Amino acid sequence: MNNTSTAPTRITRARLPQWLLPSGWPQTADGPALADLRLAAGRIESLAPHDAAAPVPPGTAWDLAGALVLPGLVDAHTHIDKTFTLPRMGTVQPGLLGAIEAMMADRVTWTPDDVRQRASRALQWAYQAGTTHLRTHCDWWEPATQPVAWAVLRALADEWAGRITLERVSLIPLHLYADRATAFALAAQVAASGPGALLGGFVHSTNWDPSALRHLLEAAAHHGLDVDLHVDEELNPAAQGLATTATLLRELDFAGQVVCGHACALAAQDGAQALATLDAVAQAPITLVTLPVTNLLLQDATTGRTPRTRGLTLVKEARARGIPVLIASDNVQDPFCPVGSFDPLEALTLGVPAAQLETPFDIWSEALCRADWLRRGPAARPLAAGAPADLVVFTAADRWGFPSRTQSRVVLRNGLPLHGQVPAAWTQAASTAGSPA
Repeated sequence: MNNTSTAPTRITRARLPQWLLPSGWPQTADGPALADLRLAAGRIESLAPHDAAAPVPPGTAWDLAGALVLPGLVDAHTHIDKTFTLPRMGTVQPGLLGAIEAMMADRVTWTPDDVRQRASRALQWAYQAGTTHLRTHCDWWEPATQPVAWAVLRALADEWAGRITLERVSLIPLHLYADRATAFALAAQVAASGPGALLGGFVHSTNWDPSALRHLLEAAAHHGLDVDLHVDEELNPAAQGLATTATLLRELDFAGQVVCGHACALAAQDGAQALATLDAVAQAPITLVTLPVTNLLLQDATTGRTPRTRGLTLVKEARARGIPVLIASDNVQDPFCPVGSFDPLEALTLGVPAAQLETPFDIWSEALCRADWLRRGPAARPLAAGAPADLVVFTAADRWGFPSRTQSRVVLRNGLPLHGQVPAAWTQAASTAGSPA
C-alpha cells in the first residue's frame, strides 16, 4: 500500500503504551488516557491527551477509537547473512553447537548473489512488519579475510537507507582476539567498512579467554567502535562472559555502548551470583538483548527429550535494576531456528508466557522500540515532537490480550501508510464525528 491521499494529518484516540507517554499523562480506569497526534511534513508535530471539545483543524483525520499504536519497531539482534538456509540442509543435530556445525558446512557455498537474495527477502519482511531499525550479526571466522556477506550487507544498508537503518556486527569467535595485534587489525577492518559497523564477538565457555575479551574491548575503544557480543549463550553456571565484560568496561572506562545478547547462563546460576552480575551490569554501559525463540529452541536440547531447563536470561531482574532490555528475533529459518518471520512481536509473543511478563503492552512493548538503547548518547524516546511519524497501528489487538492478534496492522513511514489495509471506520468516524467523543 502506498496511498498518499489517505495519509492523515492527525490521528485521534490512539492508545499508546504507558512507557511512551510523558510524565503526568492523565490516567483513566482503562489505563492511560487516549492520545491525539498531529502530523506535519512526515513528523510528529504534537502529542496530547485526547480532547473531544478541541477545535477540529483542517486535513485528513483518522479516529482510531482506541486502537493500539507503537512507534516503528526495532529488531536488535538478527542474522540475515544466515537466514533462509535451512531448506538446503539435511539433518541438523540439536543444540547450539550442532547448529554451528551445520552452518559452517553450508557457508562455504555462499556467494554474494546468494547472500543478497536471502538478506533482501529478510529486509522486506522486516519492513512490512513495521521495523525501522535492524541490527544483523555477520559470521566472521578468518582474521585476515572479510566474509563474503560483509560487503553485501554494507551495500544493502545503503540501498535500504530511509526505509530501514541496517547495522552490521562482525560476529568473531573470541579466540581470534587472543593476539592483541590481531584484535586491533580486526577492529581496523570493521571501522574502515563504513558507518553502521560494530565490533562483535562470540563469548562462550568453550572458547573462554578473559585476555582475548580485554583485547576486543581495547581494540573497539581505540577505533571508536561500539560493541555487540553473543555472551554466555549456554546453561553452564560457570560461564563468566557477562560478569567479566562488566568488570572490564569499568576498568577500561569504556566510552561506547555495549550490547550483550543471550546471557542464558544467568538463569542457571545461583541466585546471589546472578544478581551480583546484574548489579555490575547496571553500572556499565550495557544493554541486554533476550532472544526467546532461539534460546528456548537451542538450550537444553536433546533429540527425543523434552527440555527441563529454559534458556531465557533474567529480564525482570535486569529491568528492575534499570538495565535496558530489548527483545529480538535472532535467527529465522536457518539451522539455529526453523521458524520466524522478522517480526519482533513474534519474539515478544513467546516471551510473555515463557518469562511471565506482566502488562506487556504498557511495559514490555518498550523492548521492541528503543533504538536509542543500542547506541551511545542520551536517551531519546520515540514519538516526541519533531520525531519521524513512523507508526505501527494494530487493527485487531487490544491491550489486555497484547501481543495476540497483532498480525493485522497498518504501517506508517514518515506519516504515509505504506503497508496494511486502513479500516474504513477510522476515516468514516473522523469525518462524521468531526471531533470524536
